[in-house]
Amino acid sequence: MRRLPAEWEPQSGVMLTWPHDETDWVDQLAAVETLYAELAARISAFEPVLIVCRDPDHATAVRTRCEQAGAETERLRLATAPSNDTWARDHGPITVITGRGRPLLLDFRFNGWGGKYPAGLDNRITRAVADQGTFGDCELEKCELVVEGGALETDGRGTLLAVSRTLLDPHRNPDHQRADIEQALAIRLGIRHFLWLEHGAISGDDTDGHIDTLVRFCAPDTLCYARSNDPEDIDHPELAAMERELQALRDPEGRPYRLVPLPSPRPVYDEDDERLPAGYANFLVVNGAVLVPVYDDPADAEALAVLGECFPDREVIPIDARPLIRQGGSLHCITMQLPAGVFD
Repeated sequence: MRRLPAEWEPQSGVMLTWPHDETDWVDQLAAVETLYAELAARISAFEPVLIVCRDPDHATAVRTRCEQAGAETERLRLATAPSNDTWARDHGPITVITGRGRPLLLDFRFNGWGGKYPAGLDNRITRAVADQGTFGDCELEKCELVVEGGALETDGRGTLLAVSRTLLDPHRNPDHQRADIEQALAIRLGIRHFLWLEHGAISGDDTDGHIDTLVRFCAPDTLCYARSNDPEDIDHPELAAMERELQALRDPEGRPYRLVPLPSPRPVYDEDDERLPAGYANFLVVNGAVLVPVYDDPADAEALAVLGECFPDREVIPIDARPLIRQGGSLHCITMQLPAGVFD
């Protein structure tokens, strides 16, 4: 029986796909590369970092940049593959643990969030990296279903939490009904208990409601979630409706979840007055730490405190994610954890 592990379980490392001047980051490349280098350095204090670079010359420059930022050199693993963009959460491998206790990498299709953006190169990254031997002797299984890592949230015990409009989007998986998706995910991921949300959205998110921007498992019995306390805020109705849905959810034994609200930062806008998807649910759990996106906002301190209580045995580390939200994502969106055994 397969099992999709929780993010807080032991990891081999974290995967990043580095931005370059042929991605949408070209106008903000200096700022976002500085963030990536800091992130790689922070992660490398706890575990290896796999960085996918455009080509060998790019890899050399990236390694130097990470080392200058203080990264642990021996924990940097670099691979090369052409890329359209940098959202490793959605084009990276989703790893399950087999009945033999070994990790199995699943290479789901990625089509640019329902065809919104070019994704042909990104869709081939996982295979390209595997062909370079980067994942050791881990088996890679090709899956024809379109599934993005940011759309999935699990307790590691067979429960999946997701926003229905993401996985059931006809532009992702046409001709697939809910029962078809559930059957496929039960087979591929070992899911036995499905929790579907019909509500939940934050402005500036163009993924159709990725769960990792909204609600996260902090423990098998605990969910932390984005909440808006301002009735005048444009996101308030959807988040309030989502909160009511969360209150009605039950675990496989019929018990309600412990719900922990996260604050919302003040609205952040770009130079075109478009609202950006700033939020705190997009944190990353690594071995021994939780990396939390912050936005130079008064609510940052509260979010760090809340997540510190949710993960009392981990160091809580703020990462300035303002460069990331300019392209519609945050910290969790650019990372993909690789469970223990992938590099062993």
